[in-house]
Amino acid sequence: MILDILLIIVGITLVLVGADRLTEGASALARRFGVPEIVIGLTIVACGTSAPEFFVSLMSALNGTPDMAVGNVVGSNTMNAMLIVGCAAMVAPMVISHSTVKKDIPFSVGASLALILLAYDSVISRLDGIILILGFIFFMAYTLRQVKGAKPESTEVKQQNAWLSAGWIILGLAGLVFGSNLFVGSASNVASSLGVSEGIIGLTIVAGGTSLPELATSVVAARKGQSAIAIGNVIGSNVFNILLILGVTSAITPLQIQGVTLLDIGVMLGSITLVWLFCFTRYTVERWEGAALTVGYLAYVGWLLSNV
Repeated sequence: MILDILLIIVGITLVLVGADRLTEGASALARRFGVPEIVIGLTIVACGTSAPEFFVSLMSALNGTPDMAVGNVVGSNTMNAMLIVGCAAMVAPMVISHSTVKKDIPFSVGASLALILLAYDSVISRLDGIILILGFIFFMAYTLRQVKGAKPESTEVKQQNAWLSAGWIILGLAGLVFGSNLFVGSASNVASSLGVSEGIIGLTIVAGGTSLPELATSVVAARKGQSAIAIGNVIGSNVFNILLILGVTSAITPLQIQGVTLLDIGVMLGSITLVWLFCFTRYTVERWEGAALTVGYLAYVGWLLSNV
């Protein structure tokens, strides 16, 4: 157990360092090529930080545990919207652009609503998976169109060589993925050694562990005053998780849902909708709103654990 605890510390360290390098590299690359930071957050950063969810959900489905696959995505998205946005906003109020509020966040809300409709019969079929993948392709096409004619957002990021920036992004992603996997594996071993049930491990450690990259990246970005990357990471990750991860996973093998209820998916939808509403208030997520989101998430997890 002592070795596992040490590995947990190493994993967290890798995640934090990876988040810092990824944010630095992505910001520098965005400024150098005139790409808005929100686009970087919605694509490169979101894709990289969603890698743990993709791996866990895909392997869970292939190993015959579809509830873990769906639960991982639903739990991670709820954590993204409430805990991660909440913590980032408490570190520094997040200024949200009009375009993000009116165009980007609705994509995340729409993806959550689509999941409720497709999972209503307790099955996400191959056809459902194809529908989700097509939705993801549309989302990516829309996001990349934002690059045309857009001006880069004003940031205080020092100029870097393009290859150096790309290198930091790759190293940052590697640290995030490897560190989060190390954390999940070691924490699961510790929990099992203490006699904690697999249900609690799945609800807390797995969903929380795979969301560590999003948490670290958004908090670090917020601390550096890069709200666009922080909120873009959360929005992009939520869309990636539903449309791409569940889309590809269910297209490979249909997902029979039993342990994850429509109430859980409804909480996920409600959480991103609440973030959307907070963003409308002066286009800023204030510290008190971040605290409210954080408390709401902790209350939800407490309710889940009390019913295990």
